[in-house]
Amino acid sequence: MLCAISGEAAREPVASLKSGNVFEKRLIEAHIAEHHTDPVTGEELALEELFPLKSPHVVTPRAPNLTSIPALLSTFQNEWDAIVLEAHTLKQQLAQTRQELSTALYQNDAAIRVIARLQAERDQARDALSNVTISGGGASNGDGDAMQVDGQSLSEELVQVVDETQQRLFATRRKRAAPDGWTSADSISTFDVAASTESLYPGSTSLALHESGDLALFGGADGVAGVYSLPQGKVVHALKAGSAVTATAWWSSRAVVATSAGTVKIFEDATEIAQVASHAGPVVALALHPSGRMLASAGADKRFAIHDLSSFQTVAQVYVDAEITAASFHVDGLLLFLGCADGMIRIFNTKTCSQMAELEAGAPVLDISFSENGTWFAVVNKGSSSVSIWDIRKQVVIKVLETGSPVMSATWDYTGSYLAIAGEGSVSVQQFTKAGKSWSEILRKAVLARDVAWGKDAASLMALTTEGALNILSAS
Repeated sequence: MLCAISGEAAREPVASLKSGNVFEKRLIEAHIAEHHTDPVTGEELALEELFPLKSPHVVTPRAPNLTSIPALLSTFQNEWDAIVLEAHTLKQQLAQTRQELSTALYQNDAAIRVIARLQAERDQARDALSNVTISGGGASNGDGDAMQVDGQSLSEELVQVVDETQQRLFATRRKRAAPDGWTSADSISTFDVAASTESLYPGSTSLALHESGDLALFGGADGVAGVYSLPQGKVVHALKAGSAVTATAWWSSRAVVATSAGTVKIFEDATEIAQVASHAGPVVALALHPSGRMLASAGADKRFAIHDLSSFQTVAQVYVDAEITAASFHVDGLLLFLGCADGMIRIFNTKTCSQMAELEAGAPVLDISFSENGTWFAVVNKGSSSVSIWDIRKQVVIKVLETGSPVMSATWDYTGSYLAIAGEGSVSVQQFTKAGKSWSEILRKAVLARDVAWGKDAASLMALTTEGALNILSAS
């Protein structure tokens, strides 16, 4: 009896009471469970309508190729060949796996050895760095003190200097009136280029004007800085920095020059008297503490250091989380502001060298300049054509001053009323009027400038070009 579904001999035959067809029991039960019909006639069919059939057991005949001894031997040979081939393949896979495991173990052992060696070298470097002595010229301490690595606070003497300076300046700056004879906004609005110099130091990026207003300090990519006398109209001192000049400042009558080699050199007239700082990369900014006792240097190595100018020793240094691009002390000296390449402004306590806050500037910071009122500071961002005025108390931007071209730096005057802005397309001056609490642009001149500095009594404005030339703007 053949199954009506499979067409083969049924092992457990059953018949339908309705159609009389014979089916394999397991096949018809599965069909009824799903469709509830007879697969041949399509009529409804239930399991109860099936009855079993009795039939003799049918022995399945042996395949024709296994009916003789030669055929059996051939089958056994094929199976043996397949087993041997599979065993050979497994051996190959095992050998390959062992080789891969051996290579992985060797690489892991080598990595552990390299890590151990690097850790040992790091510990040796830290130990050596902790014993490095920073010494300068003739004014340096002969023995010197060991550099303080990752110092988190100043000495008690310097802390007292910071406190005294902060109390003295905080008590006077808010009530301080503009000095007699300070230049008016009407006079500034008539500024024009009154004089200019030739390209003295190409590649110049920083300009520092002496408090007398007579000496300008700047340098270029050739490793030479110069002290330019404005009254005499010539360079009176050539300072050999040794590598490209990246930042400049005045410490009383002494010129301070930072270099791309990571050093900061201090000159008395044309003589180098000291060398401080040892950054692993260019020094990008200098900041003189209002007390005149300390100097901060910030480098592209994500580190800033504070140096005691009485001994020319580095008294503290701190690493930050991003490359530093600008640095400036608050006008009271209690805080140190760092502009960074990640668009953050990090605020540190000068006494403890600990970070107090972070401000998001939105783009890499090129320059930070504080107003003499102590509450505002100007921020210049890379690639921006505007200057942001921040309120340090609220830690928010209170004004955005548009200039129309990419800005490079900004500088407040002594009274905090005028903000000079140097840009790739012009030099401009913004005035803040206290009576109306409003900003207005009182000057814009198409003079290319990398940096600017106010002259004495704000009667002039010095603009430094990237070619190392000075343009002097004054009233006509």
